[in-house]
Amino acid sequence: MSESLYPALSRELSQKRRSLGPETEKAFQAFSQQVFADGVLPAKAKQLIALAVAHVTQCPYCIKGHTKAALRHGATQEEMMEAIWVAVEMRAGAAYAHTAISLTAMDEAESPRGS
Repeated sequence: MSESLYPALSRELSQKRRSLGPETEKAFQAFSQQVFADGVLPAKAKQLIALAVAHVTQCPYCIKGHTKAALRHGATQEEMMEAIWVAVEMRAGAAYAHTAISLTAMDEAESPRGS
């Protein structure tokens, strides 16, 4: 079975999104173009950052789109994989850091009340 939770992007979906909020869509597109334009950081670096963030947020559309955009801006497969590994570490690192919450709760549950 090849059904996906995520619908394939289509011209119809894009048109519907645009028709339901044309001014917001226009503003979002302008914002996106500005964010990813060369600035203090070159567009290639911005696309590598976006690719890593897309893996952390787990957005399949973003992963695919920013992979292609990074390639268009000259990123190598090795650079993209290194950015992805940074994302993997950050996601795992966040889970590791949050063990402090569980460890504290364990200690609180073990200590007598009112101590």
